[in-house]
Amino acid sequence: MRDLLFKTEDGVFSYRAAGVCVHDGCVLLQCTTDDSSLAFPGVHVTFGETGEDALLREFAEEMGARIEVGGLRWTAELFIPWDGRMCHQICLFYDVRIVGGIPMSGSFTGCEKLEGREFDLIFRWVPIDKLGGAGEVVYPTRCAELLKRGALGPIHFIYREEK
Repeated sequence: MRDLLFKTEDGVFSYRAAGVCVHDGCVLLQCTTDDSSLAFPGVHVTFGETGEDALLREFAEEMGARIEVGGLRWTAELFIPWDGRMCHQICLFYDVRIVGGIPMSGSFTGCEKLEGREFDLIFRWVPIDKLGGAGEVVYPTRCAELLKRGALGPIHFIYREEK
């Protein structure tokens, strides 16, 4: 199946699902080995796949996790840079509960495959009350505030990041 990820001369369109995993006051976030910016674990949804099915698949593939997908927490329209072009991304953030396969504290490494490339991901359990502190950036930035407030959904927001 094909990811719902389309590129044109003008920009990129992406449909993504992300998991919001909260456990013992911490949230599971990811970054690459060459970028310390944190993001929610997620996946480009493939044509004909639900966001829930995409998350079940991706959490198993990237980190070996078994999960249960709960309700929709947030919906976002994101406008972010992507390889020198603007990306318009629709992202559905679901509540996710880990039921096995990964450590429930600290950090661990997983693997991402995107557009024929493969690279390591670092997954970290980050205390929610520490989000946004000490130069640590969580993308989209609005999510750190929503988590700290305990905001449940569905909540819709728009996030714009300049090139």
